[in-house]
Amino acid sequence: MAIVLNLETATTNCSVSVAKDGKVIYLKEHNSSNYSHAEQLHVFIEDALKEASLSINNINAIAVSKGPGSYTGLRIGVSAAKGLCFSLDIPLISIPTLESMAHQVSLQENTVVVPVLDARRMEVYSTVFDASYTEIRETQAEIINENSFLEFAKKGKVVIAGNGAEKCKETLTHPNFIFNTGVVPSAKEMAKLSFKKYQNKEFEDVAYFEPYYLKDFVLMQKKKKA
Repeated sequence: MAIVLNLETATTNCSVSVAKDGKVIYLKEHNSSNYSHAEQLHVFIEDALKEASLSINNINAIAVSKGPGSYTGLRIGVSAAKGLCFSLDIPLISIPTLESMAHQVSLQENTVVVPVLDARRMEVYSTVFDASYTEIRETQAEIINENSFLEFAKKGKVVIAGNGAEKCKETLTHPNFIFNTGVVPSAKEMAKLSFKKYQNKEFEDVAYFEPYYLKDFVLMQKKKKA
């Protein structure tokens, strides 16, 4: 038996799940544009464990969403996960954010899913998975144009899923594109993925693990008044 605590903070959704052998026992999350993860995450962890009738010492591993995503959100989640792993002496598991998003979409044969997270301007973070959720194109930061994902749309249905789907709607006009803007990264979908990694002992080095930012962090400064 394995009890895994899953933490998802890569976007506006602060999400925590407690899972037993890959099945969610309890899920607590709140999607707010205010990015209140610093205030909410540890409270959510305490609440989730309490509702699952567990203590922190019952946890066998911590799984964290590794990105890409919000620089600040990712750092908050990874810092919390690493702190718990160090103090409890348990393994750290990382789950690609876009992969867990893909698992929110039910796929038919010859259909692919492209999870997309909104970046700046017309840019998104994306990757491509086939109907068995196998990655068939690596994660990229890319600017959306009329040719984006067209090679896949010519072969069958393509589900564009995530908050980046909204900006894709205006540009991707092939009839095989399906847009799902309601997909948000969640600790719910992390449960099966983290349990599989736990079984395979696919653990991170707690001391050296870093989030997958994909792009360098850019600090936007306010312009000085003339």
